[in-house]
Amino acid sequence: MVDSPGSVNPDPRRSLPSVASLAERLAASRPELPTWSVTQGARQVVEDARQRLTARMEGRPQGASSLPEDPDDPRWEERAARAAEALSRPHPRAVVNATGVVLHTNLGRAPLADGAVDAVVSAARGYSNLELDLETGRRGSRLGSLEAKLCELSGAEAAYACNNNAAAVMLVLATLAAGREVVVSRGELVEIGGSFRVPDIMASSGARLVEVGTTNRTHLRDYEGAIGEKTGLLLKVHRSNFSQSGFVTEVDLTELVALGRRHGLAVVEDLGSGTLLDLRGDGLPADSWAPGRVAAGADGVCFWGDKLLGGPQAGIVLGGREAVDAMRKNPMARALRLDKMSLAALDWTLGAHLDGRARDEVPVIRQLVESPDAIEARARELAEGLHAKLKPEGVEIETLPDRAPVGGGSLPGFELDTWVVVLRAPVPASRLAAALRLARPPVLTRIRDDALVFDLRTVAAEEVVPLAAATAAALV
Repeated sequence: MVDSPGSVNPDPRRSLPSVASLAERLAASRPELPTWSVTQGARQVVEDARQRLTARMEGRPQGASSLPEDPDDPRWEERAARAAEALSRPHPRAVVNATGVVLHTNLGRAPLADGAVDAVVSAARGYSNLELDLETGRRGSRLGSLEAKLCELSGAEAAYACNNNAAAVMLVLATLAAGREVVVSRGELVEIGGSFRVPDIMASSGARLVEVGTTNRTHLRDYEGAIGEKTGLLLKVHRSNFSQSGFVTEVDLTELVALGRRHGLAVVEDLGSGTLLDLRGDGLPADSWAPGRVAAGADGVCFWGDKLLGGPQAGIVLGGREAVDAMRKNPMARALRLDKMSLAALDWTLGAHLDGRARDEVPVIRQLVESPDAIEARARELAEGLHAKLKPEGVEIETLPDRAPVGGGSLPGFELDTWVVVLRAPVPASRLAAALRLARPPVLTRIRDDALVFDLRTVAAEEVVPLAAATAAALV
């Protein structure tokens, strides 16, 4: 139907301000904002309003909008300014991790040691001998001495490093089992954050999944019954982010290795989180120690570099010389290789392990083994700082012992003793937590029973005073 002459189109989207006019107003009032963020901020706000109006016209659910109908209303400019500010902030930004979760995936998992950071800066600042042998003047190995260091720390015959553990698993499967069957327990077909699923990685590698056992019970005979002419290898996957209890059975790695030997099949373990430092005496589970898995006879052990190892994001493979050499020659390896900055950080981290400095200098390891007494001292310092800064009525501050998970999909069901400061205020804890996320520096906490919980295991000594100041400012 065509509108009659002189009729007005009732489409509410026509009343929206133009991106150009909104950006012009914002640029005049906020000249300190980058021009590109002003334009993008204006575009985001107008487009969001347009989508909401379209949804309303089509009868689809949409969130409430606080933006006015008048395109000249200053609230348009305020919303666009907030969007422009968010766009122009550096990313990622440093935050204070007061959650107590040592390996917090959303917070970047392992923080690098100062020495590793210096190594990254050195590698990034200028040219380097990344793929040059300085003695011969010819092309050299990108990994340099990394393999030797990994072998020395683990006892493995050979080693390889790529850009993350998912890549390491895919490279192992694509090299050793492409076009063949890989036998895995149903109880180990894990999905971790970001929709990473073992079956999907296996399909992408060209290997074919063969599931055995049930969700809660898998026996050695289940693996043996699935072995045939098309079997390429046996795969064991660590349950990175969940645990099973009750009526459960799984096959130990040593049993699986013995089965593989009888049938001439390689056995590979996706360990997920592995440490090269023996922390069993500090309470960590035995199966987190990668050298122990190598000693158990696995033909390949894969794990993350930025979890319990305490280095940069990387995928580590420990295994036999023939298998590792084949992986190195796989065309896929070039697409999955580490960049020079990650290599520098990983090289320094491995050196700290070899020199016996990891417990003191690698932040993740230091946090994992720190005594509760030391954490309690920081908790009481924070509580005293908060008492000194917070005067409003109704604020309660307690210092208590607690427990926290390691996080990062590393040690499911395993918790560390810690100390926390619990803050209760007249305002909702969720509102305070939101204010702290926008503080300088941003602070991340836990919420429990409508109270803020600051876990000091992951708060460095130099962060205690800024944390108290940010919390006091959030309560104003």
